[in-house]
Amino acid sequence: MRWIKIIFIYSLVMIAMNAFAQKERKYIRQGNKEFENANFENSEVSYRKAVDLEEKKSHEPAFNVGDALYKQEKYEDAIEQFNSLADVEVSKEEKAKIYHNIGNSLLQSNKLQESIEAYKNALRNNPNDMETKYNLAYAQKKLEEQEQQQDQDKDNQDQNKDQQDQDKDKNDQNQDQEKDKQEQNKDQQQQQPQISKEDAERILQALANDEKDTQEKVKEQQAAAAKVKVEKEW
Repeated sequence: MRWIKIIFIYSLVMIAMNAFAQKERKYIRQGNKEFENANFENSEVSYRKAVDLEEKKSHEPAFNVGDALYKQEKYEDAIEQFNSLADVEVSKEEKAKIYHNIGNSLLQSNKLQESIEAYKNALRNNPNDMETKYNLAYAQKKLEEQEQQQDQDKDNQDQNKDQQDQDKDKNDQNQDQEKDKQEQNKDQQQQQPQISKEDAERILQALANDEKDTQEKVKEQQAAAAKVKVEKEW
């Protein structure tokens, strides 16, 4: 009887596990259909339902959740989802797919150096994956262009700073020259003799008196000349 009970319990467990497995496959199939129809948000929901029912050894639903997140352009969430699978015990090919998708998500997030490392990890697990090789080369090229652009931007900033310094120096020189000119004008003004109002009036009066005396002398000379008789020589 005891063995019968054990067998009966084992059978119930197997039936329950089979039911869960069938339900898990149902949600995966449903998610796949929604994924193929580009209904990625709903496919994520279906895959997550399958994750809740999945057996510990299965990683497919969780992997599919990452794909659905990636298609929704939720790249940071996709990175987190795929990273959670990086340490799962799977075949090298499956491990390569995980790292490949990590690399794609990082690339879309413009984390180029990290995406390069992810692609390299994928190739360590599957050296013959041509798609990963292509993505690796693309990420390396993009990183090189980004670094060149950063160097160019830095050179432009340095050139602009040098030009600004030159303009500042020139402006300072112009200001110094204008200041020197103002100082010279000020010195010249200070060197010119300054006379009081009374002195100016006396000078003007003296000039007027000199003019009066000159006019009287001219008149006297003209009168004397008129009195002289001119004799004509024959």
